[in-house]
Amino acid sequence: MHVFVRDNNIEQALRALKRKMQREGVFREMRRHRFYEKPSEETARKKADAIRRMHKLARKQAIRDGLIASPPKKQKVDGKRVPVSAVGTPSG
Repeated sequence: MHVFVRDNNIEQALRALKRKMQREGVFREMRRHRFYEKPSEETARKKADAIRRMHKLARKQAIRDGLIASPPKKQKVDGKRVPVSAVGTPSG
C-alpha cells in the first residue's frame, strides 16, 4: 500500500492512508485478531457473514427488479447526510 506525501503535507497523507486501510479492512482484521477465536466461533462467524452478504445481494437484486421499493435517498445539509424527509423540517 502506497501513500504519497505532497508538499510535506503529512496530515493529508495520513488521512489518505487511514481511508485506504479502512477500505481494505485492515482495522477490522486487527480488531478481530486482538483475541483468540476458537475454530468453531470462526466457522460460525464466516457462515453468518456469508448469509449477510447473500441477503444484501438478494435485496439489491430485488430493488433492481422493482420487487421492493428502494430506501429513501439522503441529501447533504451543512455537510451532513440527512434523510430527505428531514430536509424541509425546521430543526431545534
